[in-house]
Amino acid sequence: MKKEHQYHSEAEQICCAVDEKVNSKKHHDHDHDHDHDHSHDGDGGWKMFLPAILSFVLLMIAIGIDNYFPIAVFSGWVRIGWYILAYLPVGLPVLKEAFTAIKRGDIFTEFLLMSIATLGAFYIKQYPEGVAVMLFYAIGELFQTLAVTRAKSNIKALLDQRPDTATVIVDDNAVSKKAEEIKIGEIIQLKPGEKLALDGKLLSASATFNTAALTGESKPDSKQQGETVLAGMINLNTIALVEVTTAYIDSKLSKILEMVQDATAKKAPTELFIRKFAKIYTPIVVFLAIGICLLPMLFVSDYVFNEWLYRALVFLVVSCPCALVISIPLGYFGGIGAASKNGILFKGSTFLDVMASIQTVVMDKTGTLTKGVFKVQKVVAATVSEKELIQYTAALETKSTHPVGTAIIEYANGLEKGVTITDVEEIAGHGLKGKADGKTILAGNVKLLKKFGIAYDTAIENTPYTIIVIAINEQYAGYFLIADEIKEDAKTAVDSLHRLNIKTVMLSGDKQAVVDAVARELNIDAAHGDLLPEDKVRKVEELKKQNLKLAFAGDGVNDAPVVALADAGIAMGGLGSDATIETADIVIQNDQPTKIFTAISIGKKTRQIVWQNISMAFIVKAVVLILGAGGLATMWEAVFADVGVALLAILNAVRIQKMKF
Repeated sequence: MKKEHQYHSEAEQICCAVDEKVNSKKHHDHDHDHDHDHSHDGDGGWKMFLPAILSFVLLMIAIGIDNYFPIAVFSGWVRIGWYILAYLPVGLPVLKEAFTAIKRGDIFTEFLLMSIATLGAFYIKQYPEGVAVMLFYAIGELFQTLAVTRAKSNIKALLDQRPDTATVIVDDNAVSKKAEEIKIGEIIQLKPGEKLALDGKLLSASATFNTAALTGESKPDSKQQGETVLAGMINLNTIALVEVTTAYIDSKLSKILEMVQDATAKKAPTELFIRKFAKIYTPIVVFLAIGICLLPMLFVSDYVFNEWLYRALVFLVVSCPCALVISIPLGYFGGIGAASKNGILFKGSTFLDVMASIQTVVMDKTGTLTKGVFKVQKVVAATVSEKELIQYTAALETKSTHPVGTAIIEYANGLEKGVTITDVEEIAGHGLKGKADGKTILAGNVKLLKKFGIAYDTAIENTPYTIIVIAINEQYAGYFLIADEIKEDAKTAVDSLHRLNIKTVMLSGDKQAVVDAVARELNIDAAHGDLLPEDKVRKVEELKKQNLKLAFAGDGVNDAPVVALADAGIAMGGLGSDATIETADIVIQNDQPTKIFTAISIGKKTRQIVWQNISMAFIVKAVVLILGAGGLATMWEAVFADVGVALLAILNAVRIQKMKF
C-alpha cells in the first residue's frame, strides 16, 4: 500500500475523491458525462440555495403579474428584462460551464443541452418555461449536492476517527506529540473518552473500548493486558497505557481509509457502461433535436419553425442524462457507505456487483469459522518425558506465529525458557523443523512425519481435535491434542447463506477428521481438509471451472493466493494477515462470518436500486421524448422527465444508507 497518503489532514479532498462526480472547485475538471462540481458552495451552508431562491421569487412574481395581476408597465423590454434577471442566478453558471467545456473540447455536455434548450425557449418567447427549466435543473443540482454530501458522511466519520495528537509518557511525564511523530515502542497514555491514534499493545491490566469506527459494532470490547488495541478505538473507562507497535501510516485505520479511498476509483461495470453510454448518447440527442427542428420542413406543408423548434427544445431537456450519470454512482457509493457502517469495506463498487451474483462461498476454517484461539487439551509423550516434550516443542514454536504454536507456548508456561533454538525452517502446510539444544525437532501435522519417513501411531489420526505430532532426532516422541472454538455466529452465517441458495464449502489445512466435525456442526455443504496452500488453490480452480461465481473468505497468509483467485476475495480484517487484507476485495473488520451474508445482501440491494433507477429513467424519458417529438408534451413534462426523474433516482439511491442489514 502507498504509505505517503496523509488522510486526516486532507479530509475534504479525500471525500471528494469518493465520487468522480464531485471534483475540486479549484480545478473544475469537468467531463461531459456529468463529472462536474456538485459541491458548488457546499461549505457555505444555506448560501448555496440563494441563487435558486432568488430565481424562484423573481419567476413567481413574473408569472403572477402575467396571469393574475397584469400591469401595463410589465410589458415589452421590461418583461423580457425581468425574466432575464430571474434566469441569470441559475442560468449563468450553466452557460459558463458550457463555454468552459467547449473551450476544453467537450462540446456535447449536459450544460450545452440545458443552455440550448433554455436560450431557445427565450428565442421563441417562452420566457417562463425557459427560466423554469433552468431553475428546476439548478434545484436538481442542489439535491444532488445534498445527496452526495450525505453519502460521504460515513467516510468523513472515518476520517475523524484518527486523532492528530496523542499523549506520550516521556521520563514519567505526559507529553503531547503529533501522532505521525510517535515511534514504535513509545507509550501512549489514553484518558477516558479519548481515541487511540496508533495501533499498540495494552500495558494496563484491562480497559474497555468502543470499536465502532473499525467494526461497525457499538458493543464495548474489553481488552486485557498484552492484547492488541487499534487506532480509532475509544477508551471508555479508566486511564490506559498502550505501547505503540505500528507506525502511524501503517495502522489498521490508515489502511481502512486508504481502502475506502481506493474503492471510489474502481467503478462497477454498470457504472462504466452508463458513463460510456452518456458520451455517445448526448451528441446523438443533439443531432436528433436538430433533425426534429429542421427535417419536417421537407415533409410538412404547414411547417412553422418556432413550433418545431419548441418540440426540439423539449426533446433536448428530456434527453439530459443527469438521472443516470448521477444516481447510479450515488447508488454504488451508498452501498459502500452502508457496508462501511456495518464494518465491511468494499475496495470498489465493482465488488458490490460481484457479491450480488455470488453462488458459492468458500471459507477457511481457522480464524474464519473458528476463533483461531487454541487450547491444549491433552499431551501424550511416547519416547520422552512429558516435560521434555513440552519444553522442546514450545521452544521451537516460539519461532512461529501460528495460533497453534501460541497455544503450546501458553501451555508450557515458561518451561521453554533457556532452550537454545537454531536452524529453524518452516515447511509450508506441514509444520516446523529446527534444533533445540542441538537436538533435531519436528513439530507439525502427520504429513510432516510422513514427509521425513518417521513412523508414528496412526490411530491418533481419527481424533476430532487438531493434532501436533513431535519427532526428536528422527524418532516419534508424542503429540499434542489442541481444540479451537467455533465462532458464535458461524452457524447463523451458514444458515443465512443457504437461505439465499448459496452453496457453502470449507477448505482447511487441518486434518479431515477435525474439518468434518466442524462441517457437521455448521451444516456446511462440502468440506476438504489436509490441504496445503496449493491444494486450496486447486480446489478453488475446480469450483471456478463449474462457472460458479465464487467468494472466498480467509484470514491467514496462506489464504492470500486463494483470495486473489476468487471472484470476490474476503479477508477477516481483525485477525487477518496484512497480505490477505491487501489482496482481498472485501474486508470484514470484526471477523464475524455473518458479515459475509450482510455483504452479499448489500450487494444485491445496491444492484436492485441501480437497475430500478436505470429502468425508471429510460422508461419515463422514452415516453416523454416520443410525446415531445410529436408535439404532445410541453417543457413542463420535459422538466419532470429530466429533473423529476433525477430527483426520484437520487432519493432511491440514498435510501440504501437507511436500511438495516
